[in-house]
Amino acid sequence: MRAIMTRRAHGHTLSTLRISATERAWRAWGGDAMGVQEHIADLAAPAAAAAGLVVEDVKVSPAGKRTRVLITVDLPESELGSASLDAIAEASRGIGAALDEANVPTSEYTLEVSTPGTDRPLTESRHFMRARTRKVALEMADGTKREGRLTDVAGGVLILDVDGEAATIPLADVTRGSVIVELKRLDQ
Repeated sequence: MRAIMTRRAHGHTLSTLRISATERAWRAWGGDAMGVQEHIADLAAPAAAAAGLVVEDVKVSPAGKRTRVLITVDLPESELGSASLDAIAEASRGIGAALDEANVPTSEYTLEVSTPGTDRPLTESRHFMRARTRKVALEMADGTKREGRLTDVAGGVLILDVDGEAATIPLADVTRGSVIVELKRLDQ
């Protein structure tokens, strides 16, 4: 909860509190938002693993009379490429069955299972591991920017190919990274 407005009315100070949608949903289920999201992540992990995926994130929010459960899955950090639609569908079926069996959430819900997409910020080592072989843009702690093809991540160091030259960049010096989407022309 956070206070969003304080005003005086008839000599008394009133605070209007705003409760996040996620917090409201979880209070309705008798828990706290972070606890329920973690619970859903724990329930979803085995189903995702059976499909060869890992749970990256869980978000819960009200959506009208229902609850929206958004689960982001991805391939394990050791694998290159993208998750197949078949793997995502398999994970979605398994996760839905696990949530229904555990009766979480207790109200009607809409389950959305998706991958992070190329616009996901690269902030953790595992994100960079998944981006190997891709062209990346980095924002450095000193304010500079770097671009290159990420060839490896080892021992807290990123190795970029910058115009044919290897550049080593400590991950601790990177504040944010992103994948640069490369589109190939059909005539090339």
